[in-house]
Amino acid sequence: MYLRVTERHNRDGSAVRYFALAENIWNADAKRSETRVVHSFGRADQVDHAALQRLVRSINRILGEGDGEAPSKDLTSVGPVDIDIDAVFELGIPLVARHLWDQLGIGPAIRTCIDNAGLTAPHEIALLAMAAHRLDDPGSKRGCAERWLADTVWMPEAAELTVDHLYRALDFLAVWTDEIEQAVFLQTADLFRLDVDLIFYDTTTAYFEIDEADEVEQEWAGRLFAPLRRRGHSKEGRDNQPQVIIAMAVTRDGMPVRSWVLPGDTADVSTVAKIKADLHAWRLGRCLFVGDAGMYSADNLAALSKGLGRYILAVPMRKLREVEGDVLTRPGRYRKVADNLQVKEVWVGDGERRKRYVLCLNPEEAERQRHHREQVLTSLTAELAVLAERDTEHPKAACALLTSRRYGRYLTEDAAGRPQLDQGKVAAAAKFDGKFVVITNDETLSAEDVALGYKGGWIIESCFRRMKQTGLEVRPMFHWTPRRIEAHVKLCMLALQMQRAAEIACGLPWAQIAHTLSALKAVRYQVEGRGIVQRTKISPGVSEILKSLKISMPKRLLTISKPPETQVAA
Repeated sequence: MYLRVTERHNRDGSAVRYFALAENIWNADAKRSETRVVHSFGRADQVDHAALQRLVRSINRILGEGDGEAPSKDLTSVGPVDIDIDAVFELGIPLVARHLWDQLGIGPAIRTCIDNAGLTAPHEIALLAMAAHRLDDPGSKRGCAERWLADTVWMPEAAELTVDHLYRALDFLAVWTDEIEQAVFLQTADLFRLDVDLIFYDTTTAYFEIDEADEVEQEWAGRLFAPLRRRGHSKEGRDNQPQVIIAMAVTRDGMPVRSWVLPGDTADVSTVAKIKADLHAWRLGRCLFVGDAGMYSADNLAALSKGLGRYILAVPMRKLREVEGDVLTRPGRYRKVADNLQVKEVWVGDGERRKRYVLCLNPEEAERQRHHREQVLTSLTAELAVLAERDTEHPKAACALLTSRRYGRYLTEDAAGRPQLDQGKVAAAAKFDGKFVVITNDETLSAEDVALGYKGGWIIESCFRRMKQTGLEVRPMFHWTPRRIEAHVKLCMLALQMQRAAEIACGLPWAQIAHTLSALKAVRYQVEGRGIVQRTKISPGVSEILKSLKISMPKRLLTISKPPETQVAA
């Protein structure tokens, strides 16, 4: 009886070995010796080596071999094994990241681009390492190579990567990002059966801690990159610092479709035509574009309507006389959609120029705003009373009230230039309590569906918060060339897709998934001259996550290195 080793070759040329306990028996009829398998241990890379070693020790103990003592020796007399633990590494998040990388088609898409470019550099491994770094402990690329990969996680395939490898991989991603994004989205849409009829679009800003803005275009690998770090209107309250615009389109499931990195002085209303053209090139079919009030303009409405395009856009109510004069004052009953949402459909104009508005009311928010305004008016009345008691004709306090963001909207000036409460402005402000207005050119949707479709835009705000404030930390950015700034944002987008895929499959927020996976470690230790890397016990929580993601349980012994004298003898 002996341990039989067989080998099978796959189509890709890789070899798979199998272990089995076998014996040779004599076939009297055929007059030849034949092999009979007594027990199959399965694939060699999945066999529990510790179990085999225990079997060997058990056989030696029964036979009394190894130390020459009798089989019945007292095992309690054996001293403890000397184990020297070298390090403990994170295993859970790298394991999940590696699986999602291939499941979402990111790895295959990158490998295809590498083959098309005729490259041999380890760009795919470098990009995988940086994406997993974003999911686990975001930081600089240098920190990823010199600390995270070296001391924190178990990713042996990325152990030899340097900072230079990571930067070169970013350059590769900047050139091939369009092809990779399209291939990944098509794979993801098919994998999760995503609803791509509703596409949410929005922009945000990311600032840089520098003084000078970029002025010169840069060329790389035949592509011209526009200067990105420019001063513009910041959504983070930092108008004096150079920034970039990050635009994103997501499905109603919160899965990113595509992203764009634009110069920091780009206005939201000027981006829609390019975004629509880029999405149309992907042939998504019937696509309903959803955007906020920053996208509203006559040019954007015309651009979105071309080619029978459909849209739902929020309307800047206080900037359009048509909304304030016709929509908000139009009589009619609201229809209840939910406890915090009521809708009313309003048509304005005739013929081809007529517009369809949906007026939405949140009663709870309306009551909150009314109560807040009453508090402000009470305080303002007290301020005006104090001001009236003063003898001076126009004290400085009067100017402070008129220019105040809190009080100024309710005030007007009398003949002497002194502030007084304007009841007309108070009544006008009350018309907006708890209301928002959206416009659409899709007549097949009910008013309820239009309102709910727009309210679903919270999902893209959630994606931006993940990128900027929690988890992925797209900023601070340590890059200064346009191509690497763009590649850095695209890398964060790939990590966001992996994160959302895990959340959809597990039905849990990523923070909870990551916390549970942190319990799975890889321990490296020395015992009897061998270097061994072994995973820790898989907890029920980790097991449930791996099962939801359809990831096979990692083998217990990850690597075993032979003693030096054995290696030399071999």
